[in-house]
Amino acid sequence: MDGAEIEAEAEAEAKRMRNRLTDSLKTTERDWYESKLTRHNHFDAIGHIDDALNCVPIEFVDEDRLRFMASCFGHFLTMHRKMKFSGDIIYRLLLRELHHNSPTDEIQFMLGNQLVRFSKVEFFLITRLRFGVVPDTTKYAAVENGIHERYFPGADEVLLEEIRGVVTGVEFGKVHDVVKLCLIYMLNWILMGVHERFKISVWQFRLVEDLDAFDAFPWGAHVYRHSIYLFKHALDGR
Repeated sequence: MDGAEIEAEAEAEAKRMRNRLTDSLKTTERDWYESKLTRHNHFDAIGHIDDALNCVPIEFVDEDRLRFMASCFGHFLTMHRKMKFSGDIIYRLLLRELHHNSPTDEIQFMLGNQLVRFSKVEFFLITRLRFGVVPDTTKYAAVENGIHERYFPGADEVLLEEIRGVVTGVEFGKVHDVVKLCLIYMLNWILMGVHERFKISVWQFRLVEDLDAFDAFPWGAHVYRHSIYLFKHALDGR
């Protein structure tokens, strides 16, 4: 075949591919509509953690920062701080979601004439968070004189906004207190993007008292499961 024939065949194949993908769209192109996707993006709050690590008593500063940087979330402190989140881009991507026979915990999309996916693999490559079997979180025992008892005395429930208030405005009394509270703050406010009135699960307070155990927890699996559920149901009822 000459160059013109090759080009024509390539264009025909691209058209066939697009037609196959279009037939698999969950939301047909004629049903696409203008809307906005509400998603809480709090990556600018990484600065709160930096500030908190700098505001501990002088004798804790070096050890607390080193311990946080060595934690499962420490690498996020080195990320670019000027990222812009676009709910419109995410929304337009979700309109292009495809029906597929692959694992149910992944999403496939049509971009132009191409099929792309978002799965655990891509999530891990982006976040470097650990995957594995999520253990039974009810097994964690309360810790006497732990951060829950000392910073939220008598509180059966702690809201995320209360965690933020401590992280951004309280002097920490013991080494690693700031590390523990910043880990909970980063998990819920930054990585999971939940609302400030979200109630923090008590097992997180118990687990974080053992920093090595907290680091070993499969947070990738935990956060991915939460995120993929939100993405799959973002257009429900619209």
